[in-house]
Amino acid sequence: MKKLAIILFAILFAAPSFAQFEKGKTYLATRLSGLDLSYNSGSKFKLNLDVLGGHFFFDEVMFVGILGYEHTKVADMFRIGVGARYYIRQNGLHVGATFQYRYDNTSDNRHNNWLLGPEIGYTFFLNRHVTIEPSIYYNMSLNNFSGDSEVGLRLAFGYFFSLCKPKTN
Repeated sequence: MKKLAIILFAILFAAPSFAQFEKGKTYLATRLSGLDLSYNSGSKFKLNLDVLGGHFFFDEVMFVGILGYEHTKVADMFRIGVGARYYIRQNGLHVGATFQYRYDNTSDNRHNNWLLGPEIGYTFFLNRHVTIEPSIYYNMSLNNFSGDSEVGLRLAFGYFFSLCKPKTN
């Protein structure tokens, strides 16, 4: 884990970033986590798949909506949430937080869970629109703190675009 963190920080300051974090930009992404990259005391294997949509209403500040699905050996979970990210324009580093509702459907139990989750990550631009975004996250369960909270790594593939064409004179 320590070597991975050193590699991520080395790449973080060496990679270029494009100015896509301005007001009016829209964002779509799919995000994968789990695959033994997250830790939760209740389960060993976990696979998460999220779809994100966001919009910059202010420069460097994006508001996002999240739809997600999680699968473990004992449960299927569905999530919906909202959040915000702040981007540091000079290097692509972002910090964010989400608030999510998760419906857990196990073979013998069904329950609702509320999650509060900070994250920190980096946006690597492959071109002016397509990104790869590794991040570290913590989802704190407000219902069962010790059993349902988790920490892990995510990898997202994003697309930045404008809904409106810029005006030309």
